Amino acid sequence: MRNAKILSTGMSVPDRVVKNEYFNTLLGEDVDTWLRENVHIYERRWCSENESTADLCEHAAQQILNRANVDAADIDLIIVATDTPEYISPATASVLQHRLGAVNAGTFDINAACAGFVTALDMGTKYIQADPQYRNVLVIGAYAMSKYLNLTDKKTVTLFADGAGGVLLKSVEGSRSGMLSSILSAKGQYHDYMGIYAGGTKQPMTVERVEAKEHLLQFVHKFPKELNPDQWTSMVRQMIKSSNLQINDIDHFFITQININSIWETMDRLGVNREKAHTIMHHYGYTGSACIPMALNDAMEKGQIKEGELVCFIGSGGGLAFASAIFRI
Repeated sequence: MRNAKILSTGMSVPDRVVKNEYFNTLLGEDVDTWLRENVHIYERRWCSENESTADLCEHAAQQILNRANVDAADIDLIIVATDTPEYISPATASVLQHRLGAVNAGTFDINAACAGFVTALDMGTKYIQADPQYRNVLVIGAYAMSKYLNLTDKKTVTLFADGAGGVLLKSVEGSRSGMLSSILSAKGQYHDYMGIYAGGTKQPMTVERVEAKEHLLQFVHKFPKELNPDQWTSMVRQMIKSSNLQINDIDHFFITQININSIWETMDRLGVNREKAHTIMHHYGYTGSACIPMALNDAMEKGQIKEGELVCFIGSGGGLAFASAIFRI
């Protein structure tokens, strides 16, 4: 059976480093202590005025291709997962295809909010499994949420950051490597709890909405505290069962990086050592659809993942959307 092997990884972040102390001055209170003690965020990266999502995608993609020693012309499909696209239309993936010179690649974007990368990883894998014309699929998760932050909103401005990460999926046959299991799910009743609600067809952009800052990211309602740990734990258990694995067979977990306590609670519920969950929010903040591939790349660069090991990806984001997958590296 054909499967999709993760051939290489890469990431890109802006040069601008924003430390927690910046928000102490901006908001006129000590938020650094809370961020350090409760979410373990110490600093993050924000785009410059002239830097955009496509720039981050391009730099990450170049690193991925260089590490894989694959020419851009050999890419068959580019999927960009983002909810901060270069434009409303056309797709950011088309911009990336042009910049890379990936002249033979099809392109599309997906928006599953912060579950986007794992959703795109699942889709890219299934293209490879289903159709032999897809041999090399580039999957990028990208986030430039600093462009949509209200600098007076303490609930959002201190958490969200910018970056891009991704992988090159390569078609393999007769190999143990590749995806073993995946799950996509959603809880659409929470669609109006958090998001960017102006600028689409429901609330077209107007001067009045911009002046009221309605085009920026909003936390409208508080999510139930147990929602992520409940869903993450359930998805992992389902995938373990369908793959005929034991929980301790999983060597590494890469989970949405917005709340370290939710990650730890999930690991505790699964009875797994917390150290198996690789985290990067400490120095990169919350990078949405980019955080999981960025964490994977960080672990790869540090030599923490060995060939043949099992990795579990768990993403969740506004909508609410959830996506999970187990891969053998």
